[in-house]
Amino acid sequence: MSIAIDPFTHVRVCAIGDLEVERGRAALIDGQQVALFLLPDGTVHGVDNLDPFTGAHVISRGIVGSRGDAPTVASPLHKQVFDLRTGECIETHGKPPAALRVWPVAIDDGDVYVGTPESTDS
Repeated sequence: MSIAIDPFTHVRVCAIGDLEVERGRAALIDGQQVALFLLPDGTVHGVDNLDPFTGAHVISRGIVGSRGDAPTVASPLHKQVFDLRTGECIETHGKPPAALRVWPVAIDDGDVYVGTPESTDS
């Protein structure tokens, strides 16, 4: 599938074949770490790699799963669970609310492009 990618707002990160289903990968874009996740349905989600609860860049090493219809990733450190679509922490384990920034991802001719991150309310 091909879509129009704006080269001024999207950066090519990798080929879709470089990603493994339900295994995170970290990418560095303009000095910021992004965690990318390829899901079984072929979609790719991008969120900050920085765990807001610990300050460690580990989200790409998290455990992929779901809560209802929401694809999720659990931090590998303290297991807070984040919705990959919104970045919202849906299981804080008693900590204050937090969220990950969501990075828009597009796939064009087998290449993965990442755009400017959306802001969060955290």
